[in-house]
Amino acid sequence: MDLKKIKKSFSRLIGWLGLHICSLIIKITPARFLYRFAKMISSLAYSFAKKQKNIAFDSLRTAFGQEKSKAELDGIVRLCFDYIAKSAVELMFLMDKPQLLKDRVDIIGRDNLDKALSRKKGVILVSAHFGNFPLLLGRLAVEGYKTAGIMRPMRDSRVEKVFLEKREKFGVKTIYSQPRNLCVNNTILSLRNNELVFIPIDQNFGTAGVFVNFFGRKAATATGPVIFAQRTDAALIPCFILRQKDDRHKIVFEPALDLQEGGDSQETVLINIQKLTDIIETYIRKYPAEWGWIHRRWKSQPS
Repeated sequence: MDLKKIKKSFSRLIGWLGLHICSLIIKITPARFLYRFAKMISSLAYSFAKKQKNIAFDSLRTAFGQEKSKAELDGIVRLCFDYIAKSAVELMFLMDKPQLLKDRVDIIGRDNLDKALSRKKGVILVSAHFGNFPLLLGRLAVEGYKTAGIMRPMRDSRVEKVFLEKREKFGVKTIYSQPRNLCVNNTILSLRNNELVFIPIDQNFGTAGVFVNFFGRKAATATGPVIFAQRTDAALIPCFILRQKDDRHKIVFEPALDLQEGGDSQETVLINIQKLTDIIETYIRKYPAEWGWIHRRWKSQPS
């Protein structure tokens, strides 16, 4: 085993141990002190996770250019770290407290969701790695909606197992993005069973997707939501979860998106993925600290 693999294995071991230690601390910490604990985690991460912090600053500069000052960018990155820590603590704390989860997460635009479900064709919830999105899925499952999410498995299988168990306790079904054929079949089956399928489309998708404009620059984007809508006639509903000042949350369901037809199937996909991406950008511009900037969104570029 070379040095790089050893360092990677050690880093993942530290992360796994840290997750378990934090989970134990959260179990014995009174609820009123949870966000203080999250702040402590955030401060440590902000101090030591230099690589992630640099990625966040690079991403923000790519997105906003000269629109925001350095002080504004600093504030967004710091708040982004705070929100990630808060989200992790909330997830561990609320995973076995369904009533408290319902009390802390409100739903706006529920009529849009129920109207779409009444068609009996399933609903594709199009979103992003935005806010505490696992709570969004958990809140819907607790409310009685049959809910699934398409997820990329984490690189550390031990950490993935922990979060898989949390999703299962919420009643959320996991559809892994790989292998691709199995993902496609399971997604279509869920939609034909009139379930909700959550698909985030805000991360770099390499050469397998389409390039659309995102903050004025081309970004490789997954096409799944539109292709699944074409194949199943499922409704496409953009949805987001927003943190409030008191650390409660609000889920917002936008009206269902009507597919705009292009000259051919390929153009139809491109047009509508752009429309969905524009909605995601609008939310990120309004609530920039809610998005996961610690990701190289524009890594892949058209040749």
